[in-house]
Amino acid sequence: MRPRSPRVLTLPALAAVVGLLAACSSGGDAGAPASAVASAGSSGGSDTSLQDVQDAGELVVATEGTYRPFSYHEEGSGDLTGFDVEVARAVGEQLGVEVRFEETQWDAIFAGLDAGRFDAIANQVSITAEREDAYTFSEPYTYSRGVVVVRADDDSISSFEDLAGKTTAQSLTSNWYTLAQESGAQIEAVEGWAQSVALVEQGRVDATINDELTWLDYANTDDASGLKVAAETEDQSRSAMAFRRGSDALAGAVDEALTALAADGALAEISAEYFGDDVTQP
Repeated sequence: MRPRSPRVLTLPALAAVVGLLAACSSGGDAGAPASAVASAGSSGGSDTSLQDVQDAGELVVATEGTYRPFSYHEEGSGDLTGFDVEVARAVGEQLGVEVRFEETQWDAIFAGLDAGRFDAIANQVSITAEREDAYTFSEPYTYSRGVVVVRADDDSISSFEDLAGKTTAQSLTSNWYTLAQESGAQIEAVEGWAQSVALVEQGRVDATINDELTWLDYANTDDASGLKVAAETEDQSRSAMAFRRGSDALAGAVDEALTALAADGALAEISAEYFGDDVTQP
C-alpha cells in the first residue's frame, strides 16, 4: 500500500498480494506517558487502558510524520497532517481527549508501543495474522487492493493474466515486483512509484502494479487523465490502529468512535480530502 515497499503482507500468488499488499513483551519506561505505562501490563491483570487514557486526558499516538499522504508535514516543515493523523484526531474528539502525536520511525514504532511510550499507532498498520498474535487492533479504517495501472488508451490489459509477456515497471524491493513476476511480466527496475508511472505515461513500459491508495493519491494530486486502472486484486488489505496486546477497552472505545465517524460521514469526508474517494469502506 504505499510508494515505498508496501507493508501489507498477506496474499498467496495473486491472492497473496494482500499478504504482499502489505511496514514483544510489554513494559514501561521512565519517559512513558502515564496511560501507556499503567496499561502496559494489562494482559496480566485488569484492563485499565481506556480509563488510563481518560484519566490522562490524552491519547498518545505514534505516527511517522514522513509518510505522505498518511502522516506528513505540510511543505515539509509545517503542521503535522495526513489521512491517518486526521482520523486519529477525529477519534480523540469522539473519546473526549486530546491527541498527542509521537513521531517515530517505522522500524522503531512497534518497539515503542511495546515499551509503553505511546497508547496506539496510527500509520497505515496492516492487519496480519502475525501482528494479531502480538497486538490488539481496532476495526479497520482503510481498505485497499493491488491495482494494475496502464495508459488510458491501452485495452490489451484487463487482468493480471494479461501481464504475461508485457513489461511492468517495479521497484525490486517491493512486494509488487513479486506479483508482477508471478503474473509472467518482464520487469523494468525503478526506484519507486514516481518513476514507474512516468514510464507508463511515456509508453516505455506497458504497466505498473502498486497499491490502490498510491494510485488514488496520485490521481487526486496530479494529472492522471492519461492513465487508468486495468485490473485489481480480489483480496483487500486492511489497516487499523494498533494497541498493546490486552488493551481491549481502549480498542473497543476506538471502535465505537470509528463507527460514529462512519455514520456521520466524517470518515468519508477525510478520505475524500486525501484520496478523492472513500477508502474507509470495503
